[in-house]
This record gives sequence, C-alpha cells and structure tokens, in this order.
Amino acid sequence: MSVVTADFVVSLDGCISGRAIGPDAPFGLGADPLAGWLHGLASWRARQGMEGGTHNRDSAIIEQWFRETGASILGRRMFDLGEPFWGDHPPFRTPVFVVTHRPRPDIVAGDTSIHFIDGLDVALDRAQGVAGPRSIDVGGGADLFQQALAAGAIDELQLHIVPYVVGDGLRLFDRLPPIGSEWTVADSEQGEGALHVRYRRR
Repeated sequence: MSVVTADFVVSLDGCISGRAIGPDAPFGLGADPLAGWLHGLASWRARQGMEGGTHNRDSAIIEQWFRETGASILGRRMFDLGEPFWGDHPPFRTPVFVVTHRPRPDIVAGDTSIHFIDGLDVALDRAQGVAGPRSIDVGGGADLFQQALAAGAIDELQLHIVPYVVGDGLRLFDRLPPIGSEWTVADSEQGEGALHVRYRRR
C-alpha cells in the first residue's frame, strides 16, 4: 500500500494561513510571508507552468515532494479557493480526490483528473488504487488533515516551518487529542526560506 503523507507550510505559531480566508486572500490576511519563499522557487514555478525561479535546497525538497506524490486528497473549501487560479493545467499532475458532500462531475484538465468523493475513507481507498508505488498526499485544508490525523491515516508529516508569527490565523493542530508519543523525527534540514522537518509515525 502507498504511504499516506501530509505536507504543510506553517508559521512559528503553527498557522497555515491568516484570518478571513477567501477568494481575494487564499492564504488569509497577514500571512503572505508563509508562501512568499515558496512561490519564488524554480520547482514551484515549473509546476505552475512558469519559467525561472531559485534553484536551492528548498527548491529540491519541494521537487522531491512533487515527484513522490502519486495522488492527492483535498477538502472542498481548499479546492474551491484554488480552482480559479489553476486554469486549464492544475499543478497536481496526478489524480485528485476532493472530499465533499456536494457532488460534481469529474474534471480532467491537462495531466490532472479531479474526482469528488463523499467521505475521507472512500477517498483514501480510491487514491490507493491509483497511486502505485508513490505516496498519497492529504493536502488540506486543516479540517480534513485533522480528521485524517485523528483517524490514524497519516504515516508521514512534513512541515516547512517559516520564521514568521501569524498571530490570528488558522492553526494546523487545533482541536486534536495528544499525539506526540506516536511520532518520531525522520529527518530535518534547514533551507534558505524554511526549516523542513519530516515526522514519521512509529
């Protein structure tokens, strides 16, 4: 079976976005530095169909994440916020399963297929069927990640920790039971824009 991963950019105070997330502010208010370092990387820009960007260790780590992911799972809110920016070629280039109670016909755009699934368990089963030897990435948002983590579905968690305090924002680990004893640090590396820490379930 494929390893189930989650990969998030977080602030020092554990936020993945600011407050008042919406179409005009997909990262929320006051949280632009969380994504600023990422958007300038060569690997990130290439995945969005753009040229140029910085080639450094941060870029190599993000490229490895892309290369190792064989399927992605998203929540409906994250999909709705991202869809207007993706255009005809969404950046996933793998099958994507959107967990939602609002059905919608499947989408095929470029190298990405998007399927709307009622239930996390069903989405995980479908993703296992197409990921092959690559991993399944639970990409968020926070609510979906918290469901998957609390259910014991996440095998590895990679955090890209940015030296910035959001303050009033959406925190990745809100409303969760204690889980620290179940995890160990698999590797850690300081990049130019973030500290990259990979945790693995014992």
